[in-house]
Amino acid sequence: MTYPDHWTVPAHVPAHLVIDFDYLHPAGAETDVHLAWKVLHDGPDIVWSPHNGGHWIATRADDIEVIQKDGARFSHRIINIPPTPQFTLVPLELDVPEHTAYRALITPSFLPQAIASMEDDVRALTIELIEGFQAKGECEFVNDFAKMLPILIFLRLVNLPRSDRLELLTMAEMAVRGSLQDRIESQGMLQRYLGKWIQERTLNPGNDVISLIVNAQIDGAPIRPERMFGMLIVVLFGGLDTVASMMGFICRFLAEHPTKRQQLVDDPQLINTAVDELIRRHGVTNTARVVVGDFEFKGVPLKDGDQIQVPNALFGLDERRFADPMDVDLTRKPVIHAAFGNGPHRCPGSFLARTEIKVFLQEWLKRIPDFRIKPGDQPRTASGSVNGVLHLPLVWDVN
Repeated sequence: MTYPDHWTVPAHVPAHLVIDFDYLHPAGAETDVHLAWKVLHDGPDIVWSPHNGGHWIATRADDIEVIQKDGARFSHRIINIPPTPQFTLVPLELDVPEHTAYRALITPSFLPQAIASMEDDVRALTIELIEGFQAKGECEFVNDFAKMLPILIFLRLVNLPRSDRLELLTMAEMAVRGSLQDRIESQGMLQRYLGKWIQERTLNPGNDVISLIVNAQIDGAPIRPERMFGMLIVVLFGGLDTVASMMGFICRFLAEHPTKRQQLVDDPQLINTAVDELIRRHGVTNTARVVVGDFEFKGVPLKDGDQIQVPNALFGLDERRFADPMDVDLTRKPVIHAAFGNGPHRCPGSFLARTEIKVFLQEWLKRIPDFRIKPGDQPRTASGSVNGVLHLPLVWDVN
């Protein structure tokens, strides 16, 4: 089989597994990014994309779960495609057992009891944001709410100035949906931004997560500067974009499905259990693993150093795992998804994410129970290492 000159297809990759799929720009992603990814379920379970340096994609839930949990054969040492060469993302790009000590530093800050103490703050800020535009009868949900709530809560968690939110959001957007050059540039921007705070929290430590990392020790020694910065990248960017993206997808779904929305309005208690179903349907992260050694996986010849992508959205959209996966069944139980990962690298901020989404639904539907997409406008979505909603214009009637 002859390939275009710009395609990267190693000799060990069978021709029938090669597909023309660029995860940064899949066809149709600007209108519905999940449908753009879902087309991969029409082909082989594991495919090879020649784009972005060339990589495998695992498309089915069973395989994604195995790869997420099997760090011996599928290393976390490079999770971005193409690789960003500057800093190791700690603890995301560390394998067990090295990963364990670094993760243990931040886990207590995100345990359910710690997040429960923040729920009143999340609720107060949610109400403040909604009531700020409720009387207008319209908003652009992404910028007016989805990007505001998670970052303002997170800025409190790390004790950074509220006025820095736009600067940090710009960096986060470049990091998760930008080109390789954008990602490199965003890390440089964040390094410059954090420099003053690292120095300040070293001299005057507080109870915030940045102070915890800056002053921590691993195996009796201070964290090396490059590891410290890699960890701060994960803490900051992890808290800025994924929750905003999930909220955007969920809000769009409810705007376009009034019957489902009315279920939650009529039975607010349903929100507590429906959150995971909404997250399952709208997974956002598309990280990768590095193959360790040469071996066959489901009959596919993997080679040492190959990257294989594990899109969490495809896990939740797999009809082999979920009946009618494109539908949202607000009473579906149990909902065991992979939106926050599986195994030792499962996202430690998952409980905070669930809390923010739950509170958003509770307080929004109390105040704006009937809303829709603004006539004459339309949502815009995008794919990347984190899928996202770029534009979501909403309107509602004002009494």
